[in-house]
Amino acid sequence: MNHQTDPDAFTDLGFARLDTGRAARTGDPEVVYGEGKTTEQALELIGQLRLAHPDRPALVTRAPQEMRDAIASAYADQVTVDDRAVAVGELPIPAGTVCVVSAGTSDAPVAAEAAFTARVFGAGVTRVNDVGVAGVHRLLAARASLEAADVLIVVAGMDGALPSVVGGLTGVPLVAVPTSVGYGASFGGIAALLTMLNSCAPGVVVSNIDNGFGAGVFAARVARRANK
Repeated sequence: MNHQTDPDAFTDLGFARLDTGRAARTGDPEVVYGEGKTTEQALELIGQLRLAHPDRPALVTRAPQEMRDAIASAYADQVTVDDRAVAVGELPIPAGTVCVVSAGTSDAPVAAEAAFTARVFGAGVTRVNDVGVAGVHRLLAARASLEAADVLIVVAGMDGALPSVVGGLTGVPLVAVPTSVGYGASFGGIAALLTMLNSCAPGVVVSNIDNGFGAGVFAARVARRANK
């Protein structure tokens, strides 16, 4: 079975049925979600992904520290480690640019997940950090970076207003990511989510709460297609 070309391929490992045909169907291989898995399971999944797709890095998201350390030790010469994720294998040549914009430093973990995912999925990445609407002049000073991107990821908690402001400043495709950052009435990110869903700026689409990974995949695909 050729896992690189067979869209129906999978590998039964007992504890998981690894979707090794996903890259043939969608253009991107399966990703390992680290939470809830043992380090040994993650290492076995990475090994199988590298066999099936040697030309693409194997990505493990939401990986605990112990898991990240073990992967880095096992693949010392070909690993890229981020705060909550690990990629094994050479990163693709960047195609297009994703700009990740975050409202505050408390949103940094989700913004970092989005940026890391977009890079692993083949896009170039730039960052604009700490430009929340409480000091909107900081955002206005970064307009050139927004306009230079093929797609924007805008990450915000609290009232979640930043994507609407960014969407009113530029016509660059934009995916908004609500975070669970905020005080009691933010309801774990639901307030930010509802604000983004009700954005008065056209062209704003919204990911799930804290889902930097999903936003990163979407943005990378837009950037890659824009630069074929």
